[in-house]
Amino acid sequence: MGDSTCDLSDEIIEKYNIGIAPLTININSKEYRDRVDIKSAEFFEMMGKLEENPTTSMPNPAEYLNIIKDAMENDYTEFLCICMSSGTSGTYQSAEVAKEIFYEEHPESSIKIHVVDSKSMSHGSGWLILKSALLREQGFSFEELVDFSETYKINVKHFLCVDDLNHLIRSGRLTNASALIGRILKIKPIMSMRNGKGAIVAKERGLNGVLNHYVKEFNKRNDWEITDFIIIGYTSEKDIADRLMDKIRQETDFKGEIYIMQMGVAVGTHVGLRAVSMYFIEKGHRRDGLLLNELSGITEMKNGFLNKFMSK
Repeated sequence: MGDSTCDLSDEIIEKYNIGIAPLTININSKEYRDRVDIKSAEFFEMMGKLEENPTTSMPNPAEYLNIIKDAMENDYTEFLCICMSSGTSGTYQSAEVAKEIFYEEHPESSIKIHVVDSKSMSHGSGWLILKSALLREQGFSFEELVDFSETYKINVKHFLCVDDLNHLIRSGRLTNASALIGRILKIKPIMSMRNGKGAIVAKERGLNGVLNHYVKEFNKRNDWEITDFIIIGYTSEKDIADRLMDKIRQETDFKGEIYIMQMGVAVGTHVGLRAVSMYFIEKGHRRDGLLLNELSGITEMKNGFLNKFMSK
């Protein structure tokens, strides 16, 4: 189970029988359930013409309870629910409330329910959900899926670049420090997750610089034993995601599956048009930040100069 911000494709959700609790989006004073009443392509087509900024609200506990009750009728007895970061939404808390209500109504039940705070946004929680589905298919137990998700959730590496930071600033999806930095920067900022919220970790000139940063950091950070697939996300421009996939194939040794999936309406409300993201598992829990990347860039330039100087 998950919420609609996991942004997994309909094909994946249907193939692995994943229950999705939809967030609600308010557009021009009208409410829509994400993935149910409105689809991504439709939303991004209208987004640039909206007079008011859309808003989102979390699924209520009844949405999760309905998924559990419907699945129980098909003899499911174990439920792993992976939610978007509690630092950016109340979806995790809502799922926990649903779990408490279920056990209050069924105190003698042997049903197992575990809720994971993924510390992730968008395809970050989606990565964990898809990996759990693949592990389940391979015969891993419920307890092993719980252990994997809780162990590796802090290692799901996010990269996200947007055209307009104002959506994220207004919605509070950025840390206060990053929001301040974002207002100052005149070039493309790259975000990742820090302590469950978005933070700016690098800045690049133009889209080529952004994609180069993604690939360079992937080569440095990727856990080659755990990352058997990568998810690339996009909002309105799939060709950007295609370019990133081509670069990964050409400039890394990664041979696994690369999924390209459009971000959903709830996430798109906060990141806007022309956004591109990337998700994989990184080794350990490596530090990432604007200052660190700036210093790294200076060091690389210095080393490049010295190498050129010494070769003459």
